Formats: sequence, C-alpha cells, structure tokens
Amino acid sequence: MNPLRPLILAAAESPRLKRALTGIPVTADIVRRFVAGETRADLIAAARALLNSGRMVSVDFLGENTTDRNQADATVAEYLSLINDLAALDRPALPGIVVPPVEVSVKLSALGQALPVDGPAIATENLRILCTKAAQADVWVTVDAEDHTTTAATLATVRELRGEFPWLGAVLQAYLHRTESDCRALAGPGSRIRLCKGAYREPPEVAFQRASEVTDSYLRCLDVLMGGEGYPMVASHDPVPIAAAADLAAESDRGADRFEYQMLYGIRSAEQLRLAATGSAVRVYVPYGSQWYGYLTRRLAERPANLAFFLRALVSKS
Repeated sequence: MNPLRPLILAAAESPRLKRALTGIPVTADIVRRFVAGETRADLIAAARALLNSGRMVSVDFLGENTTDRNQADATVAEYLSLINDLAALDRPALPGIVVPPVEVSVKLSALGQALPVDGPAIATENLRILCTKAAQADVWVTVDAEDHTTTAATLATVRELRGEFPWLGAVLQAYLHRTESDCRALAGPGSRIRLCKGAYREPPEVAFQRASEVTDSYLRCLDVLMGGEGYPMVASHDPVPIAAAADLAAESDRGADRFEYQMLYGIRSAEQLRLAATGSAVRVYVPYGSQWYGYLTRRLAERPANLAFFLRALVSKS
C-alpha cells in the first residue's frame, strides 16, 4: 500500500489544498490522464475510442456530497442527456459478450442522498428516473460506493429498485469488514456486483488498514461472488485478483459472458487491451466533469506509480 495514502486521502478532504491545486495550470495535464474531460463532448469522444478498441465503458459524471436540491436536479438532467448520447454511439460487436457495452455509474450523494430533508428518498426517486431512462436506451446503471457511513443506505436503495430494474448494479468495497457478508447476501441470480478494494479514508473499526489484509479480503469476496449466481465485475488493477478471477471463473465454468474485468481510465491501458484480446469482457470506468479533485486525489492515493507520475509532471513544468 502507498505509505503516503493516509496523507493524500486527508488532502482529498482539504478545501484549502483543493483551491491551491486546482489553481495550478499544470494540474490540467495530470487530470487529463485520469479524467476524460470536463464536458460531455470530451467524454463521448473518449467513450467512442474505447468501444472501437474492443472495450466497454462505465461513465461517471463527477460530483458527490450534494447538499443543494438544485444541484442534485442538475446532476439528474446531465445523466439523462448522457444516457441519450451514450445510446446513440455505435456499439461494435464483442464476440461472446452479451451485456450492454455502455453503462453509467452514479453516486447517490450526487443525487441528493445527503440533503437535510428526505435525502435518501430523494436520491432513490432520482435513481429511479435514471434507471427508467436507461432501460429505454439499453444503457445499464451501477450505483457507486462511497464512504462507509453511506453503505447501508445505498444498499437499501439498490435492493428497493432491483424489484423494478433487476440489472441495477452495486459496488462493494473489499476493505470494509462487512463486505464478505454483503457479497453473500447479494450474489443471487441476476445480481451485478462490482468488487473493488476501496478508495476512501476509513477507520480501523470498519475497514482493513494493511494492503495484505485488503487483498486477502478481496480474494475471499471474489470467491463468494464467483461461486454465486450473479454477475461479478472484477474491478482491480492488481495482478493477484486479476489472475485469481481467471482461475475462479474456470473452476465455476464461467464464460466471458458471465463476468467482466473493470479498470480505471488512464490506468494499465495495455493490460486492459491484453485482457480484451483474450476474449474477456473488459469495462473501463471513465469519469468526466469539473468536480474532479476528490476523484484525482483518490487515484493518487491508490498507487505509488500514479503519485510519481503527478510529481514528475510538476517537476517537468516547473
């Protein structure tokens, strides 16, 4: 694990540092590695290129922790337009893969979950609006995970809407102590679960702190999902879980149409293409929008290589 991870995640929560970094022109060069752009047009161009390369996409309009109803409504409007634009893209055939190649990822806090009055109900209704539109457009939806304080409410919303939209996906974070149990509860028929390691700063009371513990938890959770009746989405850049996924898929007789790999835009692109060339389903998580600061700092915290890239760029521009 990156030894600077706690400091970087603390920086993600610092308004002062956010103002400083977002005011440095060189930061834009760093952002472009991990974020498709600030506009929907930027995003669509990136999505088109990924689809043409044999990969699938999951698009996130960046934003979270909304405490203003108008902002939540604006986020819903942007997602509705995004779904229209994604539906209009050409979708090259991917042999042996039957899931929709385009989906959107959404954080419930961006839809109003944290609003002071009826936040969870407002977010649930907003998610229902997006899912209704997505179903008409053959664009799936996955609900992103956030910090542990939102996990129970988020999963409750997913369970509620799966009655109407059984393809609705959810994200589970392996570093949380509760996640193996959540995997067992959510690995039923038709369930889509994206399993990631986790990117937020969490206390030891609720989350594993050591990299080896997080990896071990990930592998236990992955074993549960692969042995279940749902559709696992293996969201990792770590070679260990990637190799384990292939072994577990073979053991459970899962073909390429029954699970997928997921990686982030701008990270391990060569590995993404390698996996896709083997006939595996590979989906790239592609963020866009102006609210990139929290997302970027979490990416820097995840891998020392990302932080080194950032520092080299700063030095080269100084």
